[in-house]
Amino acid sequence: MAGGQERILRRRIKSVQSTKKITKAMELIAASRIVKAMARISSARPYYEELVGVVRDVATSSGLPKSIFLGEAPVADKKGLLAITADRTLCGAYNSSVLRATERQIQAFRQNGKGSFLVTVGRKANSYLRYREVPVEASFTEVTDRPTYDQARQIALPILQAYEAGELESVDIISNRFYSAGNQRLEITQLLPLDPEKFGSRENNQSLDFEIEPSPEAIIDPLLRMFVEETIFAILLEASAAEHAARQRAMKAASDNAEELIKTLSRIMNRARQDSITTEITEIVGGAEALGAGSKIIDESYLLTYSNRGPVDV
Repeated sequence: MAGGQERILRRRIKSVQSTKKITKAMELIAASRIVKAMARISSARPYYEELVGVVRDVATSSGLPKSIFLGEAPVADKKGLLAITADRTLCGAYNSSVLRATERQIQAFRQNGKGSFLVTVGRKANSYLRYREVPVEASFTEVTDRPTYDQARQIALPILQAYEAGELESVDIISNRFYSAGNQRLEITQLLPLDPEKFGSRENNQSLDFEIEPSPEAIIDPLLRMFVEETIFAILLEASAAEHAARQRAMKAASDNAEELIKTLSRIMNRARQDSITTEITEIVGGAEALGAGSKIIDESYLLTYSNRGPVDV
């Protein structure tokens, strides 16, 4: 292999080494963000669990007024979807799994004669669906890196307005759920209507009598709206942790692949250098032997001429 090709390999190795530094740094950053995301989940969980308990007690109690958020789904022409993706890439199949599931749900709605009311979180969902000319009612960005409750409230607003207006039969959330740093799963969660049976039951099946002020009618719907907002917030926190975990795993795989590629290119370069050196040595030895053979012929001719004729100038 020529020296020029060896220089090309050196440049490739240097380029891969630079890429490996970037992916390793991104892996470490994602690892630190996972810890912070898990801390946010832990801090928000007690409030959400208490709210679930209150909503469960209210939803399963008799004598309280009916709410559009509870019970059977209303009859409407559309079904709602909240698709949660990331604003950035380099996180493996995190975005693509949500987008594929969203397309499957939209197709299922069409087969059942229903339209879709689509709300997206993250640039990837918004750009992907708009490129395919899928109508998006509302889109939100700069959310999943560090979700806040105010952002969850803003996301819930168009969904609640459409549902309360009778435009939606149901609302589902498509997102990735965080279980551990190495385990994230795609989940489709029913947001509306709320199903009291999914809240579980109170210990010992204890029934409670509520005394609500100022009136049950003034409390039940605001409470359930708050529960919808808090549910979206909890899922956003899970999706954020899942995104960072997926990015850490993807960057670790990229760093490992870069290391393997560096080893492979180094072996090729060393083999090429060895072949080049061997070729040069062979050429030098061959040239030396050729020169030696030529000198011997000249010497023998000179000696033969000298012995037959005496000293002459050959």
